Amino acid sequence: MMLNPSSSQDRSKLPIFRFTICFKSFLGKSPSEYKMSDWQNFLWQIATARSEVELRDRFIEDAGKFFMAKAWGFDRLDANSEIISADFRGLSQSFCDHYHQLGRQGDRISLTAIQEKTPIHNLSIQTQESWQQSDIYRKVFRPEGIENGMASVLVGNGNLVGGIYFLREQDLPPFADKDLLHISTLSLHLSVRMAELRNSNSEKLNCLTMREREVAELVAKGFNNREIGDRIGISREGVKQALKRMFRKLDVSARAEMVAILKI
Repeated sequence: MMLNPSSSQDRSKLPIFRFTICFKSFLGKSPSEYKMSDWQNFLWQIATARSEVELRDRFIEDAGKFFMAKAWGFDRLDANSEIISADFRGLSQSFCDHYHQLGRQGDRISLTAIQEKTPIHNLSIQTQESWQQSDIYRKVFRPEGIENGMASVLVGNGNLVGGIYFLREQDLPPFADKDLLHISTLSLHLSVRMAELRNSNSEKLNCLTMREREVAELVAKGFNNREIGDRIGISREGVKQALKRMFRKLDVSARAEMVAILKI
């Protein structure tokens, strides 16, 4: 469900207008030749997302068309830059399997983006020849008809909280500097909105009962439902029902997401 950008809500107070006013004056025409109004509307959807789940859904639904991408994704990262959850579109199971077999250490694009905390595409860190000789290109990209990739990190309170990426097919032009400008702007909007949502989510801890907080702390320590029940003196079913209530209060759908939001 998308919000109407012509809503009576005061948009001047939202993050989109902090960045797009100056961005609009030098934004080049994207490869997909989108209208400026479409791009602004998309950033409006990001700036007004009511939860992280909705934020990711809006990204997955519409982001690809602005980058002429065959596939794209949104990863949430923990304090060790490990993936908590991954949302994506356009990736085959064989691509995912081959990527996991290779491991992130074989993904120079993502590694450089994480280390430098800056947007990166494959040809901004290596030549075309060296890229096509790399394991990730030969074993993961080329078999799936993908030629080029671009990634950017999401930062909140000085820490990495996620990353986004776009992949293009072989018959499309490679990513260029203006694509880095576009993904940088999008990353900034996503980062700001995630920070705002997480700041408000920290207040949600107050909506949990003392027993629910105890359950959350035990979940964060890695205990399963039976172990949690044994420690606090309730049944495994009681723990399950408590978690359902907590998920509803916190607007999350998984234990790892709850822990990340509560920062425990």
